[in-house]
Amino acid sequence: MAKYLVIVESPAKVKTIKKFLGKNYEVAASNGHVRDFPKSQFGIDIEHDYEPKYITIRGKGDILANLRKEVKKADKVYLATDPDREGEAISWHLSKALKLENKNVYRISFNEITKNAVKASLKQAREIDMDLVDAQQARRMLDRMVGYRISPLLWAKVKRGLSAGRVQSVALRIICDREEEINAFIPEEYWTLDAQLTIPGEKKSLIAKFYGDENGKIDIRSREELDEILKNLEQQTYQVLDVKRGSRVKKAPLPFTTSTLQQEASKRLNFSTQKTMRLAQQLYEGIDIKGQGTVGVITYLRTDSIRVSEEADAAAREYIQSEYGEKYVAKQGSSAKSGVKIQDAHEAIRPSDIARTPAIIKESLSRDQFRLYQLIWNRFAASRMSNAEYETISVKIQAGKYRFHVSASKIVFEGFLSVYTSEDDEKGENNVLLKSIEKDTQLNVKELEEKQHFTQPPSHFTEASLVKALEELGIGRPSTYAPTITTLLGRRYITKENKNLYVTELGEVVNSIMTEAFPTIVDERFTANMESLLDKVAEGNVGWKAVVSNFYPDLEDAVLIAEKELEKVKIEDEVTDVICDLCGRNMVIKYGPHGRFLACPGFPDCRNTKPYLEKIGVECPICGKELVLKKTKKGRKYYGCEANPDCEFMSWQKPSKEKCPDCGGYMVEKGNKLVCADSQCGFVTEKKK
Repeated sequence: MAKYLVIVESPAKVKTIKKFLGKNYEVAASNGHVRDFPKSQFGIDIEHDYEPKYITIRGKGDILANLRKEVKKADKVYLATDPDREGEAISWHLSKALKLENKNVYRISFNEITKNAVKASLKQAREIDMDLVDAQQARRMLDRMVGYRISPLLWAKVKRGLSAGRVQSVALRIICDREEEINAFIPEEYWTLDAQLTIPGEKKSLIAKFYGDENGKIDIRSREELDEILKNLEQQTYQVLDVKRGSRVKKAPLPFTTSTLQQEASKRLNFSTQKTMRLAQQLYEGIDIKGQGTVGVITYLRTDSIRVSEEADAAAREYIQSEYGEKYVAKQGSSAKSGVKIQDAHEAIRPSDIARTPAIIKESLSRDQFRLYQLIWNRFAASRMSNAEYETISVKIQAGKYRFHVSASKIVFEGFLSVYTSEDDEKGENNVLLKSIEKDTQLNVKELEEKQHFTQPPSHFTEASLVKALEELGIGRPSTYAPTITTLLGRRYITKENKNLYVTELGEVVNSIMTEAFPTIVDERFTANMESLLDKVAEGNVGWKAVVSNFYPDLEDAVLIAEKELEKVKIEDEVTDVICDLCGRNMVIKYGPHGRFLACPGFPDCRNTKPYLEKIGVECPICGKELVLKKTKKGRKYYGCEANPDCEFMSWQKPSKEKCPDCGGYMVEKGNKLVCADSQCGFVTEKKK
């Protein structure tokens, strides 16, 4: 009887797929990659047309030996690694490592681990797509070149085993640029004015917002401007000038891609990108469901496509019609392309079976698996449903020469909102009241509420907003977002506090060197352009060696220049006036994984170390002692008093020696300006050079 071997990446899939295929099929796992560049060598032969040198990854020898035994028994070998470029490359590496050149070898891929999808993939077996393999090879080589050539320079400059990465260094620069924007931001004062009004005969009140005058919008910038408006509003009558009633629709959301799933899971479930991908991998590879056995409950998790197969689209519409009614089914036709082979595997992330609702499989899932599956299921169902419909009302109110506005909306048809809502979906609470408003209605003013505000700086990046920024800039791909952020956190270039990402002192040093010595590597447009070139390699329009050979010489030139420059600015250990408690030597400043620290120069005989507190030459505004640069436990910089904990002064911005001429308080540096630390004072001046 014929015997077929199917090789997958993950051992978690083996049992599930074997159950689908029956006894003629043997299923084995490669446990991911089996070959890569050697760790101790560059691994790319520059002299011989950039030929890569691959070796078996340490620890994979036994796995390959077992796979070779299975290959000998098999009449046909099916390589069923993941349906993306990396999966294609793993299949190619397996074919080389297992010497499958003279065997009956086929590449199959499936977007979901279900019986129908796996069996259909066997009917669509094909050869390995070398364009996809070459695109992945080129990406791996570019990353290798950047990491292998630049990391030793960082080591030389900062004196620790730091490293650079092609996508990681750009992501770090984006975070550093945002941090600089925040630090340089100067708040501006503005005021809002709300009128609490009642309609004669009605008990409830409505809130109208100040808009401007008959000539247009007015921004209230100061207390004086507000007082002038309030003075002019005294004794004025409030009358409805215009009422516009209308309708609008809110479009149903698109199904999830990798990026949008990571963003929503972060916002709604407070999951890190790494946790989201780990849980999604479990849902994709297979869940043991009572009564059904092990089955993959979502489609492949690394995708930037919003396409949905015709079969899944039809099943979703049928389900929605039976559960919610005809009116809830989206009017537009399927967005799937016609005649797409199963190997056009990049679909949106969706449940593999719409009828497998979160409630049905809740008992088979862990709490976090359930929450993520529910999010994916709800979003996909919503994407096949009708738009939400709203009644809207907009009211213009006249008070002398000034204008106030009220706008509100009310849901008249929920549509997709019956399964999926976001934070900004309006509930429309005032709207019943507004039905009795007509043009020329006289209104009674109960109260005028004034509020002082200050403009806010750009917000710190979160994992979700960084993924969104990387995607919008075209940097990285679905499979790289989570590892990039994890690497930056792991190397302590950035730290995470209450969802926000902050740059550490170490991150600032590395970014400074990269920006100065390798501006191209950390340039957003260059990196995005490189991604589009890799896409062209995958499409077969550009040769992969052309991409690599154009990139490396410029990198090498930059490295050689930087090596010379680095020799000129080689950092010696800075000697301090702090005396070592153990041996009496003057301690020196060293760099470690958490930034700078004090160490005894007598190492290894004396191993004494201390935290390094850099004095900034400014007196504490509270107690008059010295202010020092400090770091939180996670590595974020701040300025505090050397007398801490007795003195609790701290500031995220660097305090200045200069006092505020208006209020006498202390000032802080924001970019090239000095700003009074008291926001009520608001004094700003140019920083002296």
